[in-house]
Amino acid sequence: MEGKQAGSSLDSLISSFNKRVSELQELVIARNMYPASSVPDLTAIDAALSSMELQVQSIKDRLREETEAIPKAKKLIEASLKQQEKLQKMCVYAPSHFPDKTTMLNSDINRCLLQENVKKHEQSSALRSLQSEEEVSVLPKEKKGRGSSPPLWYITVEELNSLSSYMRGRLTLEKVNAAVNDMASYAEANANLVSAPKQKLAENLWEKALKLRDIVTTGAVKGKHFFLETDMKGPTLKLDNTGKAILTVLRHLGRVSETRIGPNRVIILMKPN
Repeated sequence: MEGKQAGSSLDSLISSFNKRVSELQELVIARNMYPASSVPDLTAIDAALSSMELQVQSIKDRLREETEAIPKAKKLIEASLKQQEKLQKMCVYAPSHFPDKTTMLNSDINRCLLQENVKKHEQSSALRSLQSEEEVSVLPKEKKGRGSSPPLWYITVEELNSLSSYMRGRLTLEKVNAAVNDMASYAEANANLVSAPKQKLAENLWEKALKLRDIVTTGAVKGKHFFLETDMKGPTLKLDNTGKAILTVLRHLGRVSETRIGPNRVIILMKPN
């Protein structure tokens, strides 16, 4: 009985082994029929997968670098915001544009040259006409009383906000302070005309120079910087409704005063106390 069972188990084992050998033979035949080079699609897929793996790794590296840079970027943004806040506070008190320093320097040089010419003119004034003597003896004294340059007394945002809405209208701090620059330029040009000898002036300026010299001898204007209403020709301060509104504001805030000398409306620049 036991011998039969052993024979049966051996037969089963042999049968299983033969079946496995048959399967291997079929696989060998199939491999020879379809080599790897005959399946290009699988090769392309493998190459695409390899390329994608490299790209994914590159993206991971880039993300890691960006993540490490985030704290530094936050600190830079915070510093930029603080700097922006400081600049905004400074911008409130600054006019939209400043007078040209080169022009002012050139004007100072021209005044010095004019003073030297007047001194030389004084030495030979005994043989000149009465008009030339007045240019030498009177005009330098007026120039000395006016000082070296007109005052630039800007207004502050608090002063502008203190005005009534009716008086302030649509005026801005930048526009009003730009007008202050214009007024200083007008006064500077008039001072140069008053102090210049006749031979240094063009014919079209001589008539205005004579008118200004009459004005500077009056008590209200003597020794002060001033300009005429007709001088208001921009770039910011003009003889229009906006210019008149700016003058009203500046007069109310004590930056200018006005007087009338003959047919001329004279605006006098005030200095800070």
